[in-house]
Amino acid sequence: MERLGLIGAGGMAATVLDALAAALPAPLEHLAILTRPGGEARAEALLRAHPVARDATVHTALDPFLATGPAVVAECAGHAAVRAHGAAVLRSGRDLVVISVGALADPALHTALEDAAQAGGAQLILPAGAVGGLDALGAARLSGLEAVTYVGRKPPAAWRGTAAEEMADLATLREATVFFTGTAREAAQRFPQNANVAAAVALAGLGFEQTAVQLVADPTVTRNEHEVAVRSACADFTIRLAGHPSPANPKTSLSAGYSVARTLLNRVARVVI
Repeated sequence: MERLGLIGAGGMAATVLDALAAALPAPLEHLAILTRPGGEARAEALLRAHPVARDATVHTALDPFLATGPAVVAECAGHAAVRAHGAAVLRSGRDLVVISVGALADPALHTALEDAAQAGGAQLILPAGAVGGLDALGAARLSGLEAVTYVGRKPPAAWRGTAAEEMADLATLREATVFFTGTAREAAQRFPQNANVAAAVALAGLGFEQTAVQLVADPTVTRNEHEVAVRSACADFTIRLAGHPSPANPKTSLSAGYSVARTLLNRVARVVI
């Protein structure tokens, strides 16, 4: 992984580059950042603050970004970026790391990305993001899954600006309130900034329609809490994580950026776990 492409120049991208700067065995040969027009100054500042490559460039169009020759591209920019660039990146033969996993709740996009990966001989790589235990869930899937449930619990502030405002008075909540119960597909489509975990759990396990989801606004918690409960032929388990919210965006868990970094670092590690 001497040449890396990064889509996005926000808080998650900063987390990724911070982790890479600390852990890469050697600087990258080249780092290219793809940002929206008008975001060039922010991307340049990000590069200055995180010198992880001998050479770096900022781009606002996909073709010159891909022309820098990245072996892998990591998306850190949201569902719209996956829709806009994902298929083209994969079709060009570059592996694509997608942290905005909820975008795949759109069946047409999911199929388009799989087809593009097949055409380009590339991999679509989905990090665990803010949740843990997807390795155990994926293994249990091979034995036969009976039930998978995901509960996402966050402070009311983390749900502001989402459809949750139509379902609960977030400003006056005094106790935990379940405002959504449904499938992982419904959760990911209605709460795209908050339900990437639901999508990751679904893709690792029973799929979007068979994965049960509850979303909770809880004024008694200060962290983003994720709980996955699994029943299977080989093991029953429950995993709960209380992640710190990203300082740049309380809707996103800080661990999501580190999950992307771990995925990238595994490409250069001698021992992968």
